[in-house]
Amino acid sequence: MTTRRSLITGSIAASLALPAALSAAREAAGEGATVDRFPIWPKAPPGAPTPAVVEQWVKRSPNGGADDIAWPHVASPMLTMVKPAKPNGAAVLICPGGGYARVAVGRTGGAIARDFAARGITAFELLYRLPHDNWAAGPDAPLQDAQRAMRVIRAGAGTRWSIDPARVAVTGFSAGGHLAARLASRSGLSTYQPQDAADRLSAAPIVAGLFFPVITMMDDGVHAQSRRELLGGHAADAQWQRRYSAQCDLPASMPPSFVACNGDDPVVPFRNAMLMFEALKAAQVPAELMVFEKGGHGPPVNHKDGAPVPWLDLFIAWSRDHGWPG
Repeated sequence: MTTRRSLITGSIAASLALPAALSAAREAAGEGATVDRFPIWPKAPPGAPTPAVVEQWVKRSPNGGADDIAWPHVASPMLTMVKPAKPNGAAVLICPGGGYARVAVGRTGGAIARDFAARGITAFELLYRLPHDNWAAGPDAPLQDAQRAMRVIRAGAGTRWSIDPARVAVTGFSAGGHLAARLASRSGLSTYQPQDAADRLSAAPIVAGLFFPVITMMDDGVHAQSRRELLGGHAADAQWQRRYSAQCDLPASMPPSFVACNGDDPVVPFRNAMLMFEALKAAQVPAELMVFEKGGHGPPVNHKDGAPVPWLDLFIAWSRDHGWPG
């Protein structure tokens, strides 16, 4: 069982530079913006393994910034909130990627969170648990965290965040796109026992944005690392592959979804985005598909004349047709 001592010990290294880093993030997010970071579970997360997970982060590149990090082991799932000086009432949960081998997210609010905040949208970045750490829920451990995060955001909507609980979207990037898609399609699935009053709230987002996403666990288009890390010893099991393929069995309650990828992505085949869009259309879910020419495994690159590709604005403009950000 995870103890308070193990959680604290495993998080010491990650917290040493936090006050200064948060101060820098407040400046980067824009004048008057605030940054906060907090755990999503009231106690230890459900289904803790023995021995306890020791939290760990690593630098993503030797020359990267101080907060350019990823987490190969997560003991205490967290939300990092970037709140604009003048919030417009909308919020977004951001699910980062990492191929389910790690979670590529810092502690001070990343560039995409700051971009949302610059538009008046309160952004929440999710540090979620990974199946390879032997949580009892296995492949559903990240989904537990995503569901809980949505409920925590709604629980503090009026009292802490100055947001409208009906105007919370989800976005996901790479493997985080798979998690966001599963949250959107499985928000009503009971994955853990209620912990407190927050768990009486809905986990459903109003819209979903899936960017260069991992979607399928089946052979057609699979990102092999994500399948291996998510399904572990069941990676070759056809039933498990289908069960955890985000394009399968979309419910009527699936929210409107925006799917975007790059045609030159060398990491996650853009076939994933195609499969998701086809499934959304088959389920008669409002959907938009954007395929950009260049960008690799990340946001589309600027044009040769330096003009940026307005991918985030395209998502927000489309989302307005479906009630978000309002």
